[in-house]
This record gives sequence, C-alpha cells and structure tokens, in this order.
Amino acid sequence: MHAYCFERLGAGLDGLVLDDRTDPQPGPGQALVRIHARSLNYRDLRILSGLYPVPARAGVVALSDGAGEVIAVGSRVSRVAVGDRVSAAYFPQWIDGRFTMGLAADQFGCTRDGMLAPLAAIDQASLVKIPDHLSFEEAATLPCAALTAWSALLGPRPILPGETVLTIGTGGVALFALQFAKLFGARVIALTSTGEKAERLIQLGADEVVNYVDTPGWERAVREHTTGRGVEHVVETGGIDTLPRSIACTAEEGVVSIVAALGGGTIDGRLFANPMLLRRVYVGSRTTFETMNRAIAVHRLRPVIDRVFGFAEAKQAYRHFEARRHIGKVVIAGG
Repeated sequence: MHAYCFERLGAGLDGLVLDDRTDPQPGPGQALVRIHARSLNYRDLRILSGLYPVPARAGVVALSDGAGEVIAVGSRVSRVAVGDRVSAAYFPQWIDGRFTMGLAADQFGCTRDGMLAPLAAIDQASLVKIPDHLSFEEAATLPCAALTAWSALLGPRPILPGETVLTIGTGGVALFALQFAKLFGARVIALTSTGEKAERLIQLGADEVVNYVDTPGWERAVREHTTGRGVEHVVETGGIDTLPRSIACTAEEGVVSIVAALGGGTIDGRLFANPMLLRRVYVGSRTTFETMNRAIAVHRLRPVIDRVFGFAEAKQAYRHFEARRHIGKVVIAGG
C-alpha cells in the first residue's frame, strides 16, 4: 500500500513522503481497518515542524484521526467484528480513569502508525464504534477535536443549561464546543476575525459574535454581553497569548479549559482575584469517546467540515489547513 510517512522530522511538509509499505495484518487482539477518511489537527502541523512535545518516530504513518471499516480480525478479538464502522481513541492506552502524562507518550500518527494510509492494524482496545448517521468523513473529525471540546465542557465542573460559553475561532474544537454547548442548553459567545466567519458562527447557533480584530479589548465586550457577570466556561483554543483576556472575562467559579498551550507571555496575578478553575485538557479517554458518541447519535449532531481532499491531495490538505482560513474540519478521504 501507499502511505504518507515522516521521512524527516522538523522539515515541515517537505518531510512528509508517500512511501510504499507492506499491507499490515492483524495480530492477536487486533483488527484490520480500511481507513476511508481522516482529519487534520493542529498537532499534525506541530509534529511536522518538530515542535510537538511528544517526539515523533521517523517512518511512522501520519495523522491521529480517522474512520473506517473493520475488514479482518486477529485471534482473541471480541470488541469488534468484520463490517463494524470504527474510529480509534487518540491515546490508544487511555481506556478510562484519570489521565497521566505516561499515557500521552503513545499516540497514533506520532509514536505509532496513524491513519494517513489505506489500512491500519489497530488494537481492539483502542477502537470505538462510530454513530450510524455519520459518514466516514464526518466520523473522522471526532477523535481529537470533538472529544477535546466535550471534555472541556463536561470536566470537573460540567456545563449547565443557561450558562454562557466563550469559544475562540472557527477551528474544529471551537465549533464542536459551540455545538455541544447548544446541545446542553447553554448560551455561546464566539470570537472570530472576519465578517464571513461571524456569519457562519451565527448560522451554527452562536448567540453573540465578537470580532477580535475590530475589538482588541474583546474581554470587555464579552463581559458586556453577560451584563458584567462574565462567562461560566471558556474553551481556550487561542493559547497563552489569549489566556489573560479569557481569564479576565470569566465569571466567579467559572472554568477556563486550556486546549492549546501555545505562545508566550505573562499573566497578571490580579486576574486571579475571582475564584475560578484553570485546567489543561488532554483530549479524553476511550470511555469518554464512547459516551460522547452516544450523545452525538441521540441528537444526530453533524460535524462541520470545511473541505474534503482526496488521498492524492494530502499535501494540499495540509497547506489549506495551515493557511488557517478554514471553518470547521479539513478531511482527507479515500486511499
């Protein structure tokens, strides 16, 4: 088979090559999955640039997120069967319980072969059945972005109806957070940079949209939209650069869930005058993935896809994603 692998790490997209690989075969406890679609996440750009905190292995097949069909199983497989439509957990060893940093050391498309190939042999313990109403392209967007948004809102202080959520941008995590927040009866204030994106956010259910380019002091605008109280939940996808302002517009006993710990800068200690919870989100466990999928199935929620590329257009998909003009997920289908 042909698969996109890391030939040189730290070389950006030039280090990603289409290579001839032996078709994988399922070993004991594994299923062979024909991958029909995959989606890109910001971590995939970081891996190519050599900036991802978990060192990737040269020669590994790229991408963590994918969806496909089980076409064969090895011995002692009972969780899935031939014909099942599946995806795989972002952290293959995190089945349930609390997260530890040791679990982060093992990831698809980083330390073990990922989804940018036609076939993948995957341990059955990592596999999750996908909602029946979703296409493979839609289901391929779930493992990282959707589960991260779900974990951000359903963490130690879960979202409640009537609360207000702040989202940042129009990437996958932000849009899933918007959709999940509305599902739970919350109000959403969304930050974005253009009128076109603002219009799309309103269509998707955002109650208020603040253009952070036109409104540099957007934390004050957010507080005005909450009559001074602040928001109960922030899904912080901007990173350390926007974190001080996110904290500044958080309500007492509010939660700021940091998805991307990027950028630099300092935080004024006075921002912590109000009681609040600041937490770093690491996607989620397989069990949480299954819980989220049940909610998606019941409510027939559909992911927002910006564009679907063919397998031969994988590098074009990376470039489109890197340009950061997308609204929703960027998907690579076929193979």
